[in-house]
Amino acid sequence: MGLFGRRDRRDRGAEEFEDLEYPEHGYDEEDAGPYDEAEAPDDGVSRLDLGSVRVPVPDGAQLQVEMDPTGPVRAVHVVTPHGQFTVNAYAAPRSGGLWEEVCGELAAQLRGDGAAVHSESGDWGQELAASLGTVSLRFVGIDGPRWMLRGVVAGTPDAARYSAAALREMLRNTVVVRGEAPMPVRTPLPLELPDAIAEHIAQVQGEGEPG
Repeated sequence: MGLFGRRDRRDRGAEEFEDLEYPEHGYDEEDAGPYDEAEAPDDGVSRLDLGSVRVPVPDGAQLQVEMDPTGPVRAVHVVTPHGQFTVNAYAAPRSGGLWEEVCGELAAQLRGDGAAVHSESGDWGQELAASLGTVSLRFVGIDGPRWMLRGVVAGTPDAARYSAAALREMLRNTVVVRGEAPMPVRTPLPLELPDAIAEHIAQVQGEGEPG
């Protein structure tokens, strides 16, 4: 099942977005994710298993994998015509509240980089919207049981409203696999690539090495 489903003609913008397909599910506070692995629903949604997160990927999207020089996967970006989406999970205290701390630090960092930043209220509380040059950014964070999920979408300013809605829907359908191992707060939960993707990357890297 793709992330984007039936079309909704409410609040349409410019003509270039007339073909944008909206998410299938409306927000239901009592029955909405993101989900902890222990409460993952059997809902038929197709999710990309990245180890610590299982993320729904829109039909036709492309994946870009960012690797650390030492080998581990740093991030997996989902690239669509409406923006680049990135979802990561982090170890968090049982008491929650990590996103509020991170949000303030992130805003200060963005302003230090020259971005215009403002805070908005979203489905899970505070969100950050930022503009840096010709790029619009939206950050959404959610506190879960011993984890924090953070999503960001980068795109063009004229698509900002639509890409923000798509980011919320992606997070709403994400499953977080925290595991039982103790971890320092803020530690990124490790990402793992599916075998087919890992093999493809290894093959491409091997072809690029000098013979």
